[in-house]
Amino acid sequence: MAQAGAWNPPKGQGQAIIKYENQRGDTGFDPSGEEVPLPAQRRDAALGLFAEYGVGDALAIRLKADWQDGEDAFVDYQGRGPVEIGASWQVWRDDGGAVSVYGGYAWAGEGRNAGYAAPGVGEHDWEARVSAARSLGEMGGRWGMDQSFVELQVARRLRDDLPNETRIDATIGARFDARWLILGQAFAGAADGGARWLSLEGSLVRDIGDWSLQAGWRQTVTGREAAVVHGPVVAIWRRF
Repeated sequence: MAQAGAWNPPKGQGQAIIKYENQRGDTGFDPSGEEVPLPAQRRDAALGLFAEYGVGDALAIRLKADWQDGEDAFVDYQGRGPVEIGASWQVWRDDGGAVSVYGGYAWAGEGRNAGYAAPGVGEHDWEARVSAARSLGEMGGRWGMDQSFVELQVARRLRDDLPNETRIDATIGARFDARWLILGQAFAGAADGGARWLSLEGSLVRDIGDWSLQAGWRQTVTGREAAVVHGPVVAIWRRF
């Protein structure tokens, strides 16, 4: 079954994803949402880890961390990004859908702890997230897709030394045979009284046994007080 974040891994099983992304941009959105040139090109590269493991029939633990390297007109930085640990509780699940709730704590690092903030700004974050996903079943099959799904996640992030944020993430995924998965994703957010952003990402995932390889592209499409960046995303998945 094509899985999304709303489906917790079974007890005693998990996965780890190592992802590299290199985003660059020469323009940004001003407070009115108009795209304007940046003083110099912005570059943000990150090597990240996401891991989750089922510790109970309905409970999973999750870990996120990354190492960052980047520069813009004002700063050249390198260092650890935020480290986040949390737990996801499967509140409902049937043969075709799932709902989960997540709570997590993040410890800020020397890198960018928010895309709109300078490196190193921020201290501690707390996040509450609700995820709901549904298999498309026969609907996806009519379009030649197998094991297709849609997912919506809504989160509220409370932050020290940075504005609190509301985030909305959406994913649609489908397999075209047993080994290929195509993903379309949207990542949106709004900081209280400040930056807003929407990025779109498309990627293709190839399964090779317990491993998967992912390659895709991410692009900022709209926002306020946010850089317009784009670039490749590649990842290695390992299920265990």
